[in-house]
Amino acid sequence: MIKKALFSSFVLMAMTAAAQKTTITIDVNKPLHAVSPTLFGIFLEDINLSVDGGLYPELVRNRSFEDADSLCFWQFRSLQGEAKVRKADLSNAKNPAVPLNARNRQFLNVDVQGDFTLSNDGYWGMNVEKGEKYDFSIALRTPNSYQGNMKAKIVVGDNVLAETDISDVTGHWKYTKATLIPTEASTNAQLVIEGNGKGEVCMDMISLIPQKRWGKSGVRKDLGEALDNLHPTFLRFPGGCWVEGEVISQRYQWKNTIGNIDSRIPLWNLWGYTATHGIGYHEYLQLAEDLGAEPLFCINAGVSHKETIPSDEIDQWIQDALDAIEYANGPVTSVWGAARARNGHPAPFNLKYIEVGNENFGSVYFKNFELIANAIKTRFPEMQIISNDWSGSHPSTPSHAMIDEHYYNTPDWFILNANKYDNRKRGGEKVFIGEYAVTSQCGKGNLRGAIGEAAFMTGLERNSDVVAMAAYAPLFCNVEHQRWPINLINYDNHRWYGLPSYYVQQMFAENQGTVTLPVSVTGSPLVDIPSSSGGIGLGTWNNTAEFKDLKVTTPKGKVLYQNNFSSGIDDWEMQGDGEWNVSNGVLSQNSLAAEVTAFVGKDNWREYVVTLKARKLSGENGFQIYFHHQKGENNRTRWDIGGYSNSISQMQTIMDSHSINYSIEPGRWYNIRLEVSPLTVKGYIDGKLVQQASLTDINRKTVCASAQKDEKSGDIIVKVVNTGKKDLTTKVLLNGIGKVADLAEATVLSSGSSLDENSLDAPTKVVPHKEQVRINGNHLVHKFPANSVTVFRISKK
Repeated sequence: MIKKALFSSFVLMAMTAAAQKTTITIDVNKPLHAVSPTLFGIFLEDINLSVDGGLYPELVRNRSFEDADSLCFWQFRSLQGEAKVRKADLSNAKNPAVPLNARNRQFLNVDVQGDFTLSNDGYWGMNVEKGEKYDFSIALRTPNSYQGNMKAKIVVGDNVLAETDISDVTGHWKYTKATLIPTEASTNAQLVIEGNGKGEVCMDMISLIPQKRWGKSGVRKDLGEALDNLHPTFLRFPGGCWVEGEVISQRYQWKNTIGNIDSRIPLWNLWGYTATHGIGYHEYLQLAEDLGAEPLFCINAGVSHKETIPSDEIDQWIQDALDAIEYANGPVTSVWGAARARNGHPAPFNLKYIEVGNENFGSVYFKNFELIANAIKTRFPEMQIISNDWSGSHPSTPSHAMIDEHYYNTPDWFILNANKYDNRKRGGEKVFIGEYAVTSQCGKGNLRGAIGEAAFMTGLERNSDVVAMAAYAPLFCNVEHQRWPINLINYDNHRWYGLPSYYVQQMFAENQGTVTLPVSVTGSPLVDIPSSSGGIGLGTWNNTAEFKDLKVTTPKGKVLYQNNFSSGIDDWEMQGDGEWNVSNGVLSQNSLAAEVTAFVGKDNWREYVVTLKARKLSGENGFQIYFHHQKGENNRTRWDIGGYSNSISQMQTIMDSHSINYSIEPGRWYNIRLEVSPLTVKGYIDGKLVQQASLTDINRKTVCASAQKDEKSGDIIVKVVNTGKKDLTTKVLLNGIGKVADLAEATVLSSGSSLDENSLDAPTKVVPHKEQVRINGNHLVHKFPANSVTVFRISKK
């Protein structure tokens, strides 16, 4: 294979040197700035069952019966008995509902007169391996004298793979523990509690966890290894929107997530399930340590999706932040440092980064941020504080904060923004790109999406004196509970695969130098501006709204589509958890869910005028008018009127977003006119031009590159992304290189089609491969495949 690659390299140089026009020039002896040592990391939010049902290896779902008042995710069978979830209640003197502890408020009460079985399928079946050890535990008590026997079994249908007796049920809560060793492997096993007896028995904290886990954090072994292979320099946790919660009471509260596992208070997760906190604040810190990554803790800033706290409550938020830092870093003689030591980690975790808020903005956030950040800096001056930048707005004080920017868009957007930070003012705030990913026009996560991200990442490397940290998001997804369209690592109960984007992250993280080198690209073909076309759409975000008198015409007035909403919307494509209704000529959206959309029209519509009337009824924001929407996609080319808590109007295009201060009145009908062409968009409200956006100044090269030097090894590291549709033969010129090895190692990510994807059944369809490339003095000539990422390591002789 290597010989073949070398031969091809010789032939390539001989046949194409004259015809080759594109040149990448690197000035090896003119180093620029240091590479940020924390440039590429990971962001772990409990979304898509990322933690419970994923990284946390507990096999039992709803082990503590806290998910609901009913028997959720359990099946009870008995001809002579019943099982009920009971809440703590000591008022009934004859039969008090005594909880396991003061923080674990629900349990299962089983009242039988004979045989019964209680079974749990886990997360779409339990995965057990033959001969491996599984820790089983159950907490039991009887309010009266239960007489009978019980067993715990791992079963597949009628086949028992492992079992143990359960005995010693007393009038007080007591744990029974055992090790179960399956005699066969299965991916569809159940845990069954089986008994025959008379009386009542109370059950809680029924658990089954494999002993084979990864790291001191004890996470699911294969997923822990998948994280480790990304070589992250930091771990941002635990969110994300989960930090905020839909309402303040649903925010992440770290003090409820530490200590004994049965005393952690579960939390309803806005992504659609109850979080057990099996991985709590302590375990997140431990996971970062296991990975050799800097922990980055994101805290609530007194702001949720729908609420903000009164100003007189901010002291609690400040104290929680200070206590969190003390827990991570304080001496064992401190209150929270002692708690950390009791939980098994006397040494400090050395937390250096804390982010105040997630995707927050506005006057309340700015004020709360200033108060929290100043309190942290006063007591812990060494902490690096991160603020949110949302829609180009972030707190101005304190000025020492890093700012967090988030980007989700199309492959073309990321390619066109590969030079986004080239001209950013130096000496200001450092940038943390806390979340970014291609999330639309990329199938289920294809190679083209990874190419867009890689192009963007070369820009982050070139500008790592400005961009200090960046993390792809989201990280994990259980394929049975997908709540976000594109996710880096996808899994079921026994397998996983990474998107092509996973391997881009890995390639960049594995190949980091210490100083940035000047790099220029000449003679590259230019990016084809995407042929922007598509239908239209209407949307809301955490609010309700109404629409009427919709018409789409050509610029000359020919009607393309018209709907007076008198006969339904069967021809519309709905996305999100909306509640759409048509009545009396009005289309209503009555759900307060985020990102609710409805689309109509044809993919080949290019130039048109949209007119309608719209009004906000209730909730957080205004309404959105989408344009150039491709069917089945989730692209956000839209006009967001009254967005970001009804504070701005934002025109989002393939290239960028353009915002102005703008709010709308609830209940008032607005006349909307949107003039759309492939390269320009103009938005009118009540006859007045409010916003416009243009893409006519786009002039981007298809080749994106970055270069670094590892001062310790002397290696020169060059990353090249060919975003074009054709293979491109290119000269890489290394000015001032000196003597180097005759061969350079190249790691290449490419595939037969830019639409190729990985999956559970084909996890390695798109993965990197190695090549050897001949160095000819101070240059090399290489054919870069279409839609490819290539990393060269050039070593000293």
